[in-house]
Amino acid sequence: MAAIHSKDTKPEMIVRRGLWQRGFRYRLNHKRLPGHPDLVLRKYRTCIFVNGCFWHGHKCSLTPSPSPKGEGRMDLESSECCKIPKTNREFWVAKIRRNKERDKEEQKKLAAMGWHCITVWECELTPKKREETLESIAFTLNHIWLRDHGAKAVPYPKLDEENMQMPMAAEKEI
Repeated sequence: MAAIHSKDTKPEMIVRRGLWQRGFRYRLNHKRLPGHPDLVLRKYRTCIFVNGCFWHGHKCSLTPSPSPKGEGRMDLESSECCKIPKTNREFWVAKIRRNKERDKEEQKKLAAMGWHCITVWECELTPKKREETLESIAFTLNHIWLRDHGAKAVPYPKLDEENMQMPMAAEKEI
């Protein structure tokens, strides 16, 4: 596991390039925030976590597992994007479960500090889903900015029903 790095991963680079092309500017791995988010957008008060499906147990469900001692232990069920290894299963289940718990705790701390959190999963960045995911992130960031900055919707003027055009402004007299 020493060869596994947490920075500059392929999924993270895809998100970074996509956001940069859409005009969003960010900081990487902010050390002062809980969980060291992958991307921090201060203008939007938002943290983006780019998670690997395996390491963070995407779509894995907890199920009670029978144990010989009668303990009520929980086991993780594999999903289509996260396969739990069959060898040394107890270690991997405990590790992934702890990662999921830590992710929730960190996001609660960030929310208490007034930060928004977006989690992007590795399986959402496949070539088929990539553009849709990046557009969704951009839409969410813009929605957050509008909501936080109190932008009010400006009502459109009513259309002139006969001509289906905007009403003309009164001409100024010379």
